[in-house]
Amino acid sequence: MSEARKTVLIIDDEPDTCTYFSSILQDNGYNTVIARDGEEGLTKLKEATPDLVTLDVSMPEKSGVRLYRDIKESEQWANLPVIIVTGVSDDFQKFISTRSQVPPPEGYIPKPIDADKFLEMVKELTS
Repeated sequence: MSEARKTVLIIDDEPDTCTYFSSILQDNGYNTVIARDGEEGLTKLKEATPDLVTLDVSMPEKSGVRLYRDIKESEQWANLPVIIVTGVSDDFQKFISTRSQVPPPEGYIPKPIDADKFLEMVKELTS
């Protein structure tokens, strides 16, 4: 019997990024769910119970930083792995990793995306 497919929730306001991630992941055996902003991401998080979240930082409605904090402060989702995806400088990785309120993200991928590194990180975090 084969292992159940893992589900990745992709939260990004750029349609091209969502399509790109979704294609890479689906081609490699993952289910994907897409949300276009932080508020929709929160709704989909409740509906889809994903195994992993990819989260853009700069989005309308609810920023990725705020949604990340909400996820990590939640008893229900605190252990859910999150990969932060952003075009913001490397300084952001240092910033988010030093926040005392929440633990650092399990992964960080800068834009433009290296598909192989992205997929390797997803596999590692969902295994």
